[in-house]
Formats: sequence, structure tokens, C-alpha cells
Amino acid sequence: MGKIKNSKQSLSLKKSLILYVSIFVLLALLLSIMTASLCHSAADKIRASYPPSGEKYYLTNEEGKRLGNGTYIGSESPSMSSQDEETVAALELAPVIATPVYSALCIIGAAILFYRNKLKKPLAQLQMAANKISNSDLNFSLKYDSNDELGQLMASFEMMRATLANNFSEMWRQVEERKSLNAAFAHDLRTPLTVLKGYNEMLQTSEAKETREIAATMEKHLSRMETYIASMSTLQRLEDTTPTYERVLLGPFLLSLQESAQILCTQRGKTLHLRESLPTCQLFMDKSFISQVYDNLVANALRYAKTQITLSFTFQDNGLLLTVSDDGAGFDKKSLQKAMEPYFTKETNHAVHFGIGLYICKLLCQQHGGYLKIENTSNGAKVSAFFKGADL
Repeated sequence: MGKIKNSKQSLSLKKSLILYVSIFVLLALLLSIMTASLCHSAADKIRASYPPSGEKYYLTNEEGKRLGNGTYIGSESPSMSSQDEETVAALELAPVIATPVYSALCIIGAAILFYRNKLKKPLAQLQMAANKISNSDLNFSLKYDSNDELGQLMASFEMMRATLANNFSEMWRQVEERKSLNAAFAHDLRTPLTVLKGYNEMLQTSEAKETREIAATMEKHLSRMETYIASMSTLQRLEDTTPTYERVLLGPFLLSLQESAQILCTQRGKTLHLRESLPTCQLFMDKSFISQVYDNLVANALRYAKTQITLSFTFQDNGLLLTVSDDGAGFDKKSLQKAMEPYFTKETNHAVHFGIGLYICKLLCQQHGGYLKIENTSNGAKVSAFFKGADL
């Protein structure tokens, strides 16, 4: 019995389908034959209940004695009642109708059993696995005792899951090592930097002009190193930060953001435009995340804008989409690809702009369940930041 079961499980889907269909076709044929036989027997029984009429002739022997039961010659078919005629007609029609009906039902039955026995379980497991992987959950395993095509597919899927789990574990290990290394690097550099700054201050008091000039150059590079170390510490904190959600009335909050942008535009001699009216709904959000991203995007736009920047606040998909546009030169091809990478900048003054602003914005948006998108428009550049509201 076990061998039969194993051989059945090892059949390919094509052979299994042919087997199911063949069995049920034979079943439909058997049912059709049985139905025809039963209907013909019932019809003959009804006809037999009406004896034939006419002259009956008998065989006789020499003495004139009748032999046998005789037979009717030129007999007439007896007339049946209308009810029996309808019954006989129905019995004769039944096999004709039953054959296609049995065939259709058996084919449907074969398809249902084929799906239940060969497709339902592996497809459910594959769907479950796909959902878990999409949610970054690799803590499961796939098992299916069959060597057919779906069994092979599930074995490949399980191998992929195991490989992804190993790769994710290695990736997270490397990420944690990088964080620890960056933190240690930033910490260990502070002491020699403090010493160098002390010596630099002493050199700046030198009477020799050349020494003072060298000290001034050293101070610029020391300041750049301090900025770099501070940025590393900032990124370390942000990567470990999670949003703290609270109920936010978007109207007053976004109005305060607009007013702060208006002040900055006035100071820089630029014009501020608001594309749409402010949404007035409520969302569970982290205002500090949104404010930090907003301030960074507005500062970038003011740096590159010629005459104006444009703001847009939109409520969509249970979240807040804010866009900041400027009428500057826009992003070049390389910047469109790498602008959101850490420490990428096209500017030469790295002591002021270290190239982590858009990366920080992207990081904060992603931690808030959203995204950051940069693009060029017909008259400048546009950056869109989306923050997903929490379901509390």
C-alpha cells in the first residue's frame, strides 16, 4: 500500500491529471451503461404489462392436442395509457441525457480532486511563504512530500528561503559591525583631535607668519574632521531611532511649517508658493521626523533656487506627502542616481555641506513607513517625502 502511495505522489502533474481524467471517464462510461440498462429494463417491464392482441395459433399433434402456448400472428401492438407512454418515452430519453451529464460531472469531479490532492496544499504553502518573505519574515520552512513539479518548486523555494535567511543574517551582522566600528572610530578620533586642536592653538600664537598660516590651514582641516565625526555620530543615532507616534492635527502643524519656510524665504530674498490648501485631518505621526526632513528639504531648495520655491502638502494613503520644488538648475544625471547616498555632494565646501542631508531624509522617511523621491521638473527640481500614518 505504501509503495502505491509513493508511486502516486511521484507522478508528474501531467500524468496525475491524465490518471484522474481516465478514472472518471471510465466511471462516467460505467454509469451511462448502468443507467441505460436500468431504463431499458424498466421500459420493457412496462411494455410487458400490456399483452399483445390478435389471433393466436397453436401447434397440435395427430390427436389434435395443442402443443406449447401458441403464438400471435399479425398481432397488433397494445395501446398503453398516456401515463405509461410518457414514462416509457422518459426512460428511453434518460440514457441519452445521462451520458453527457455523467461526463461533465465526472470531469468536474476529476478537476476538483486533482486540485485538492495535487495543487491546494502546495499552492497554499507557497502563498504563505511569499507573504512571509514580503514581510521580511524568514523564520519558517516548507515541507511537501511529493516529487512532482510542485514538490520540486517548493524544494527550490525552501532553498531560496534558507539562502535569504543566511544572507540576511550575514548582512545584519555586517551592519552591526559597521555601526560598532563607526561608533568606535568616531569616539577614538575625538581624543587625538582635541590634542591636535590644542597644538594648533599654540601654533597660531607663533611669531612666525608662515607658522601661523600653516596653523590656519590645519584648523580648517581639523574643523572638517570634526564635522565628519559629528555626522557619523548623527547617522548612528538616526539609524537606531524609531518614530514616536502621536495624534497630530495637520492644519496647525503644517501652517507652522509654512510660516517657518516663509521666514527663511524672506531672509534669502526668495518667493514662497503654496500649491494646495493645507489638509485639516488628523494623523498619528512623529512631528520631529517630519520637521527634520522638511527643514532639510527647504534649506536645500533655498540653496539652489533662483527666485522661488513651491510647497505642497497632501493627505493620501493614510499618510502625509510633502513636496518641495525650486526653480534652480535641477539634478544632473549623477546626482539623480546618487544624491540620497551618504556623503555624496557636488559642492566643494565639505566643511559646511557634507553630503548627508538627503540620506538622513531618506532614512527618516523609511523609518516612518514612507519614502523619499527626487526628480527634475520642467523648470527645476522636486523632492517628495511621504510619511505613513500609524494605525493606533
